[in-house]
Amino acid sequence: MALSQSSAPIYEALIEFGKKRVVPFDVPGHKRGRGNPELTELLGEKCVSLDVNSMKPLDYLCHPVSVIRDAEMLAAQAFGAAHAFLMVGGTTSSVQTMVLSSVKRGEKIILPRNVHKSVMGALVLCGAVPVYVDPQCDKRIGIPLGMSLEDVRRVIKANPDAKAILVNNPTYYGICSDLRSIVKLAHENNMLCLVDEAHGTHFYFGENMPVSAMAAGADMAAASMHKSGGSLTQSSFLLIGPSMSEGYVRQIINLTQTTSGSYLLMSSLDISRRNLALRGKEIYSRVAKMAQYARDEINTIGGYYAFSKELINGDSVYDFDTTKLSVNTLGVGLAGIEVYSLLRDEYDIQIEFGDLGNFLAYISVGDRQRDIERLVSALYEIRRRYSRSSTGMTHQEYIEPIVKATPQEAFYADSENLPIEDTCGRVCSEFVMCYPPGIPILTPGELITKDILDYIRYAKEKGCSLTGPEDPDVNTLNVIK
Repeated sequence: MALSQSSAPIYEALIEFGKKRVVPFDVPGHKRGRGNPELTELLGEKCVSLDVNSMKPLDYLCHPVSVIRDAEMLAAQAFGAAHAFLMVGGTTSSVQTMVLSSVKRGEKIILPRNVHKSVMGALVLCGAVPVYVDPQCDKRIGIPLGMSLEDVRRVIKANPDAKAILVNNPTYYGICSDLRSIVKLAHENNMLCLVDEAHGTHFYFGENMPVSAMAAGADMAAASMHKSGGSLTQSSFLLIGPSMSEGYVRQIINLTQTTSGSYLLMSSLDISRRNLALRGKEIYSRVAKMAQYARDEINTIGGYYAFSKELINGDSVYDFDTTKLSVNTLGVGLAGIEVYSLLRDEYDIQIEFGDLGNFLAYISVGDRQRDIERLVSALYEIRRRYSRSSTGMTHQEYIEPIVKATPQEAFYADSENLPIEDTCGRVCSEFVMCYPPGIPILTPGELITKDILDYIRYAKEKGCSLTGPEDPDVNTLNVIK
């Protein structure tokens, strides 16, 4: 029987299972919540009763043959992919599977340096060699842009033995590269094209959106359903094109993904896919309108700059995701992280992240017009109460890395822990990043320079959350001996 997008196989199987009143002598040990009344009170009986183990009526995530398999096929159909995998380890797991499926120890992968830490973590695991396409920057707003086609072509020419190219599309800020052309260039040179599409799930379902990875012909894409698609946190889809072996990719997934897949996460993916397949155009039309309204209102306040399609230059900014509300704050004399903190501490508004010059307010399926109004009003008040001269403000400019060793070599090398002020000129053996967004300032194998140390110092002063090093306060760093 043909599957319909109005179906949600995992959800429907869970409902049927719940009617049977099965006596549980399996895990999880809370036994449908009876063994943990505080948890049941917090989450509700319905929720904990669906937190069950894999079994014949509900299928097995590691080797799906029934309802999970049907859910995968429906997701592939909805996203225009050859196959889709339900991922319960977040988009981090999806991204790492893409890398581990494409390159092995000593093989090259071409990528922008402003990738999520999950990419660099995958390189530590597999031992592949990163070859960076340094992103261009917008001097006014101080953000890295997309991948210039000419830069990609130049790096391919210098590294014809590379096995794959990875593209961020869109970036956290909404910047899109010329994905179709990059895919074409990769395939012409016998390379795979992988797309970190963590912030682009809506590209598949909205109208007048930038091109999606599968529509552009990419070989693999990581779609973070929980970000803009409405599913539960930590749930994601991994999409593959016809060039990839479904069986091999599943083998890679099963190296690291849990054998105890959460049915709460999987059913949320199933239900959210159905919702977007049936109502996505309407949903994302509303989201885009709310984001545009917010941009227009914020840009009338003065000092702030909510940027959009005017950045498009046909190359490093080939397109822009208009659902992203990215706002530069340097015109009011405040770092993005300072506006982030004021919104949270003074106005009870939690936005996605703030960096040294910008913040991102994530607008998606669950937002309401009155919430947009409250955000705009708070930004007006922040400007009135807290704005100051922008003299001395640091622009968040991209610092080109000096690579001395592969991430795997450096991460596992003999190292020593030094006060951070004594590390200039040494090679880092750990990660340093602001999270969110999780783009490393330093990765294992990169030279620590004065510019990087100044950047870290300034980020700490402004209140950025620095993560990655063994020392949580980032007063010391591990360096190669």
